[in-house]
Amino acid sequence: MLSLDLLGPKWDGPLGSKDLEEEEGPWGGGSGLLPPDSFPGSWRLDVGLDCKGSPEGAEARAWTAYYYSLLQSCLQQAGLPETQDRSQVPRTGCPGAEVTLCILGSPSTFLSVLLEGGVQSPGNMLLCLSPAWLTKVPAPDRPGEGALLVSKAVSFYSGGLTFLDDFVPQRQATYFLVGLGPGPGQGREAAELARDLTCPTGASEELARLLEDRLLTRHLLAQQSGVAVPATLAFTYKPSTLLRGGDVSPGLRLVELSGKEGQEALVKEEVGAFLRSQALGDALQVAIKLSSWRWRGRQALRLHPRAEVGPVADTVVALLEKLEEEESVLVEAVCLPARLPFPGNPPPGPELAMRICAVVCRTQRDRPLLSKLHLVDSDPNHFASQLVQTFIHFDVTEHRKDEENARLLAELVRTRGLQLDGCFSYWDDCLVLTALLCQELGLPCSPPAAMRLAKQKSHTHLHLLHHQGPPWPSPSLYAVPCCPLESEADVQRAVRQVPLPGVMKLEFGAGAVGVRLVEDASQCHQHFSRIAHDLQGEADHPGIGLGWGNSMLLMEFIEGTEHDVDLVMFGGRLLAAFVSDNGPTRLPGFTETAACMPTGLVPEQEAQLVQAAFRCCLGCGLLDGVFNVELKLTRAGPRLIEINPRMGGFYLRDWILELYGVDLLLAAAMVACGLRPALPAHPRANGHLVGVTGLLSQHLQVLSSTASQEALQALHDQGLLRFNQFASLEEARLPGQYEEPYCSVACAGPSSAEARLRLLGLCQGLGIDGPQYPVAHFLSHFK
Repeated sequence: MLSLDLLGPKWDGPLGSKDLEEEEGPWGGGSGLLPPDSFPGSWRLDVGLDCKGSPEGAEARAWTAYYYSLLQSCLQQAGLPETQDRSQVPRTGCPGAEVTLCILGSPSTFLSVLLEGGVQSPGNMLLCLSPAWLTKVPAPDRPGEGALLVSKAVSFYSGGLTFLDDFVPQRQATYFLVGLGPGPGQGREAAELARDLTCPTGASEELARLLEDRLLTRHLLAQQSGVAVPATLAFTYKPSTLLRGGDVSPGLRLVELSGKEGQEALVKEEVGAFLRSQALGDALQVAIKLSSWRWRGRQALRLHPRAEVGPVADTVVALLEKLEEEESVLVEAVCLPARLPFPGNPPPGPELAMRICAVVCRTQRDRPLLSKLHLVDSDPNHFASQLVQTFIHFDVTEHRKDEENARLLAELVRTRGLQLDGCFSYWDDCLVLTALLCQELGLPCSPPAAMRLAKQKSHTHLHLLHHQGPPWPSPSLYAVPCCPLESEADVQRAVRQVPLPGVMKLEFGAGAVGVRLVEDASQCHQHFSRIAHDLQGEADHPGIGLGWGNSMLLMEFIEGTEHDVDLVMFGGRLLAAFVSDNGPTRLPGFTETAACMPTGLVPEQEAQLVQAAFRCCLGCGLLDGVFNVELKLTRAGPRLIEINPRMGGFYLRDWILELYGVDLLLAAAMVACGLRPALPAHPRANGHLVGVTGLLSQHLQVLSSTASQEALQALHDQGLLRFNQFASLEEARLPGQYEEPYCSVACAGPSSAEARLRLLGLCQGLGIDGPQYPVAHFLSHFK
């Protein structure tokens, strides 16, 4: 929230008790009607602001009309249409089934939120201008808690359209936000509405007491962070425990009062010492105001020259009479206001005071602050074990016991009394276990059978090959002939069924480990024997799916360009898709070399890939989640390589966040909780990224010198490249036959060509490019 308030003559004048009483408005306990001509402009005033069944008194009705006019003024200044009154024909619907986002507060404070809510969830973002428009009733299945029902509200729609609506039956709020300030929502009545609700709330009286007390904010900043705050003298009456503990900085002086009367001598002494102190610096004026959460934004403010000790002390004494417990009177330095720049340097405008307040639920590194996060992992020393609300150490490496493990985990969750809204994983091996756990706990998720089908690669293709439409296009169009391999006899049978050359890979593999091009039966038998000997269990190569076993498959090799499609699906509907291009793999293996985003394909081909990925997911029964689908675009159209029933790995999440502003991890978490992410239907990239992978077998020397982790990270921090590291040099396996990428190095540009040129020059300079790793050849596929 950003507020720019004029500091002008309206604050000047004699201080009287009436000034303070009129500041709060009808829900803060004060009185005083606002002038009817407060806002310029014209709009209809004969609208149905009364709420049937909840009559308001004269003062409350006047304030409701005031805030309705304020809303119309805000809409008019934004070039948006006037609110249409359709309250004579009440809205009907399915009570309890709708999303109902309700705000009780000032229209000017929340206008941007309301307008965006109207775009993302039309008709479900509601503004209440009076507490009388809401009713709190006991929740039948939640003793001590209540449900909030909306009788009347202003509904927001796309394009800034607004309607004054009555709801019969009443709509039940699924989220409630009370404005943190005087006016509608700030008072005992509104605070009581927000207390002990069954739905989530964005504010409460308790939260307001913490966030909106200017003195408490300064005290905590100076005490815990050493942040410089304006020079302040505070007279506190029965302060909260958070304010006790004496002065915490030279510029912040706290004087605790034993009472509100008979304090003249003490006040004059403290004010005189403060006005003469060096803490004020070169300030020429001081301001006197009340400080507490209930006075936020509407304090009775008085300005005095620094030399006027007597008038300043008298003003403080007059304000003391109005103090309640945990409230203060502040005497503070008036800092020179910021002056906004004007083109052509015209005469400066009015003096401005700026206040910026942000309430966030994630840090800059996407670590949650307010949400309860629970983690299950096999490693008792997992780095995130100290960053989450609850850490459960549980061995989940043997995935052939997933059904049993799901039951045990569900019992652990119940025993600990954890109330979960969702459960998800982005680790290949744990996807089926996650679906089984969701089934045990009744949480949203794609069916375990669908996850199993997508997890086992040969079953994916064989299932889709037999999945004839409708709906069209049928997913059978995209599947490729293949054969599962459990024994040498299976290999002999497979080479008669699958056209060669073919591709052999692990059924449950990841990272292209063990994938190989085979051209005849002899190579098929050799590779099968090699895998059976080298990769028998999880300990032989952790993290590539061997916890599911080391069975293999043989599938037909398909010629064409390779692409990734990352999908976000909710309730079987496609919400968003992001297509990237892959460079040539290093045959006979299939380790990735290069990638480009967004795709360089023409829109028709891009649409074909998106539809193919979407149809394949639907064909397997995947309905809810974030999925990564690998495909090839052949002369005959798209062909499926495999489905990863989780978000794309390596660099894909970071690239999509950078180019499109969409966080796949957040989208996956929302879908897992049964919430539809608000995503652009046709996302447009704000640039291009082109990258190459680093391999220890090719780059071990340069990764220890010119292209060290420290050097690449420094270039990343300077914005010269994008560096994604998949493992540390200490953790990475030594170069060998079963290699995974070590890192990705990418460059951005306004066009793919410019990004390629920058990347090639950087790789040549760092030594990543070389005869055995021709970066120019890898990047040439993106022209």
